[in-house]
Amino acid sequence: MGQFGVEGQSFVLNGEPIRLLSGAVHYFRIVPEYWEDRLLKLKACGFNTVETYVPWNLHEPKKGQFNFDGIANLPAFIRLAGDLGLHVIVRPSPYICAEWEFGGLPAWLLADPGMKLRCMHEPYLKHVDDYYDALLPLLKPLLITQGGPVIAVQIENEYGSYGNDKAYLNYLRDGLIARGIDVLLFTSDGPEHHMLQGGMVEGVLETANFGSQAARSFEMLRRYQPDGPLMCMEYWNGWFDHWGEPHHTRDAEDAAAHFRDMMELGASVNFYMFHGGTNFGFMSGANCPSREEYQPTITSYDYDSPLSETGEPTTKFYAVRDVIAQFEELPELKLPEPIPAKAYGTIAATASAGLFDQMTRLSPPIRTAAPETMEALGQNDGFIVYETFVSGPRDEQELVIQDCHDRALVFADDRLLGVIERADKSKTIRYAVPEGGARLRIVVENMGRINYGPYMLDRKGITEGVRIGNAFLFGWTTYCLPLDNLEALDFANAEPAYPQPTFHRAALNVEGKPCDTFLEMNGWTKGVVYCNGFNLGRYWEAGPQRTLYIPAPLLREGENEFIVFELHGTEKAELSFVDRPNLG
Repeated sequence: MGQFGVEGQSFVLNGEPIRLLSGAVHYFRIVPEYWEDRLLKLKACGFNTVETYVPWNLHEPKKGQFNFDGIANLPAFIRLAGDLGLHVIVRPSPYICAEWEFGGLPAWLLADPGMKLRCMHEPYLKHVDDYYDALLPLLKPLLITQGGPVIAVQIENEYGSYGNDKAYLNYLRDGLIARGIDVLLFTSDGPEHHMLQGGMVEGVLETANFGSQAARSFEMLRRYQPDGPLMCMEYWNGWFDHWGEPHHTRDAEDAAAHFRDMMELGASVNFYMFHGGTNFGFMSGANCPSREEYQPTITSYDYDSPLSETGEPTTKFYAVRDVIAQFEELPELKLPEPIPAKAYGTIAATASAGLFDQMTRLSPPIRTAAPETMEALGQNDGFIVYETFVSGPRDEQELVIQDCHDRALVFADDRLLGVIERADKSKTIRYAVPEGGARLRIVVENMGRINYGPYMLDRKGITEGVRIGNAFLFGWTTYCLPLDNLEALDFANAEPAYPQPTFHRAALNVEGKPCDTFLEMNGWTKGVVYCNGFNLGRYWEAGPQRTLYIPAPLLREGENEFIVFELHGTEKAELSFVDRPNLG
């Protein structure tokens, strides 16, 4: 049993003052086989604590269906950290942001057309309570008061950036306490007036999130919280990337200098991120600064962190360790053996199958009057196909998707008319329906729900309707394609079917023990890749990311199946495996 708390201006662990030197490592962005490697490197850098978010949508992907296995085994991650001598900060607030799909909230919340998020809205609170009733009993035995490594738990995340419902924050606090969470509770917000005013909870420690100007940021925090230790809960020492934008980097010495400023002020610090990892599957989120903008996040969450996406120490790792060594006595640096990477060469796809021939194998048809959103049809992620027949002839008019969330390929009688993108309003389609009419198919891709800001009610698919000119089209057949199981695909006697989206299958033979590798997507346009049934994530020629990371535990000795779902086409259906990443 132990105790961790606040006395005066200090954190105190079992009666002794302690400065928390923490790093964010998200278990859900790392294959479990590599958790120990990343945590050992965190400790070797001089840190004494690991921090992690807890994504609700990973643990309850369907209402009432909970998952704490494999990459979702949060208790195992916490126990491992404790066994390695690390303290643990857990941030299980319903919302996490984290550039993660819907900020960690489950998509099925949006099946309720009246849903209100992150406030005293009874239906929302009922779902939170059900989730906490499943999650918190797993955390309780891991608390320091029960002999475990968890020293602190977050109530809500950057709430002052979103709202000001103090009754909601108090409800979450009281719910944690009632379920036995008896460790230090805290909140974290940006060092701005409205953020601190909206996000602080009476009797709960407030911490600050920022990437520079430590003295100014802590001065603002002190204005609202005169007593208690100073802590930067998110020191943004790097940054994330959006598709179509340059790869973000931050000079290692600059990041180290601002860290040194905080150390000189006597503050505790949590590096966000210490190790970013990967947004596997469809779990990368998106930002939306205004209704006219939509910025989806790439698959890599390298974040230009002290550890790279593959867990390798970077220049920033050594610069940060040098700063810690100026304030704390560190042992000789000892790192785990490097994880080998290998270039497995180039293989050709041996079979291909067009989507339209496979739809009924992947999804039962659903008939509705108007197009329905993914959430209304019980779908979280992936793609959705809407099909209808349009009578003709009709003069050429604009074909309007009202509204498209997020990117649509529009076909008439299997001829590609064009692409409509939420993020690019310049893309439009005009169409003259021929005599006898035409079959219209619209393939919509969910590119990630908004994870931050005022536009998080982000339902996917076609959110209102489809019209030609001002006339709406009714009578639709819909195919939900979460693509979470591709076993039903039939490649027998199938052929490439461009311009329609196409599945390509290839086999990689691995001799001996598998190594990390990277799938180079040069020559491919846009889509998603599966390795032995595991969704590696999205790729897109828009960049900056050019490779997909494949950790060795996803491979096996002998034959490995790769399936590429390509939306547009490739001149040569080949997969090239290289031994180093290319993030642009």
